[in-house]
Amino acid sequence: MAQGDATRIRTNIAALNALNALHKVSNKQQIHQFRLSTGMRINSAADDPAGYTIGKKLEARSRVLGASLNNIGDMKSMLGIAEGGLLNINDILVTMKEKALQAASDTLGSAERYAITLQMEQMNSEIDDIVRETRWNGVQLIDGTYTAKNFQTGPDGNDFFSIGISTNHDTTASGLNTASVDVSSATTATAALVTLDSAIADVSHTLENIGSWVNRLTVKESTVSIAISNTDAAYSRIFDADMAKEQLESTKMQILQQTATAMLSQANVSSQNILSLFQ
Repeated sequence: MAQGDATRIRTNIAALNALNALHKVSNKQQIHQFRLSTGMRINSAADDPAGYTIGKKLEARSRVLGASLNNIGDMKSMLGIAEGGLLNINDILVTMKEKALQAASDTLGSAERYAITLQMEQMNSEIDDIVRETRWNGVQLIDGTYTAKNFQTGPDGNDFFSIGISTNHDTTASGLNTASVDVSSATTATAALVTLDSAIADVSHTLENIGSWVNRLTVKESTVSIAISNTDAAYSRIFDADMAKEQLESTKMQILQQTATAMLSQANVSSQNILSLFQ
């Protein structure tokens, strides 16, 4: 800092020094006020180039993790639809087995067997309707065509989850035709139980797979949620302003502004003391 000579009045070095100090304090005060108004420590790359770069990468990763979390949620919802359809089919198959067991007794007459046959046909039709209507975004899920599907469940290219529902659960694929579920006699009704048991086993197997996938997705969902929280916390430490600290700094700069202004005023007046030499 330059030192002034009190006997030289053409250039007021003391006032210039005070003015420079006032400019610096004012600039710092503006920075702290801006941080307090935005809540962010870094408002441009110039504030902290390295921190800005790191923070933006963390922000991008957090957003990508958020998209992955949405994918996991959509996948669980889709599997929930498939599970709902299969549970309904399973209930129908159990009812059909109950009716077949009833028909396997010679205590029934022809009228009763005819009524059971009609009911079995209607339940068969309902199973096909469920298979056809169990869809996600227009894609059928339990007709055996939903195979080798990949879902992005993480931020990187190799973070994907593969599933496939390869079993067709309609009545044709399950062998639930009129001949195989014939309940016109006790003998044929007993044979129908084998076909129904096989169909129930297929549905149970698919439900087991869906349950396992949902469990894995729940773990992935928790993992990604924790990753988002930690990433956001790291971003916050870099980008967000410490409001208490910024308020303290702002108050300090306000006081320094006042003192620098007072010193500038005194420096402007001090050069007038030279006039006493002319008295």
